[in-house]
Amino acid sequence: MQNNVRLKFDEKGLIPAIVQDHYSKQVLTLAYMNAESLALTIAEGRTVFYSRSRQALWRKGETSGNVQRVVSITADCDADALVVEVVKSGPACHTGAESCFFTPVYLSEELKAFSYEALYRLIEGRKTSPKEGSYTTYLFQKGLDKILKKVGEECTEVLIAGAKQDREETVYEIADLVYHVLVFMVQAGITVEEITRELEKRHVVDHKIKQERMQ
Repeated sequence: MQNNVRLKFDEKGLIPAIVQDHYSKQVLTLAYMNAESLALTIAEGRTVFYSRSRQALWRKGETSGNVQRVVSITADCDADALVVEVVKSGPACHTGAESCFFTPVYLSEELKAFSYEALYRLIEGRKTSPKEGSYTTYLFQKGLDKILKKVGEECTEVLIAGAKQDREETVYEIADLVYHVLVFMVQAGITVEEITRELEKRHVVDHKIKQERMQ
């Protein structure tokens, strides 16, 4: 369904398009569209942008395969900017990151809120933009074998703490395990969204999925 909104393109005939993940609501990238690329986006159901550097149209995923299927396009109150919600089939950033926005500039110590998505993005940033002295960067530099070894070690630590019924230690070790699993997920290109979708498909509370599959 389309509404006859009179969009305001700038003097170069462009309008900024903020691309957002439909499921996680994560901002993926900021690109630009002209009237032609917007019309093609709507007609094809996938993002088509206008490259200011090349001065040409480009379809997201045309060479990488990381296509973005459009769910909705919304204009702001002034009709001079767009939010494009998409379902993506791969990373949005040319660096291989899920989002182009992964470099921290400022984070309020007072107001910051924890989320697995935010931690994932922070870890992802340590891979795409290595930081000297960072343990996370060190793990990525050592590679998959080292990361998997740490996941295995943390699993063991959780089991030991759990067997001792030491609540505080168990919480601590589970947090360590979650962190290292997230590092592995970034290394493997597995997103928090993918895990969420998998859990949504299952009735994990009432069914033993692996056992059912084996029958």
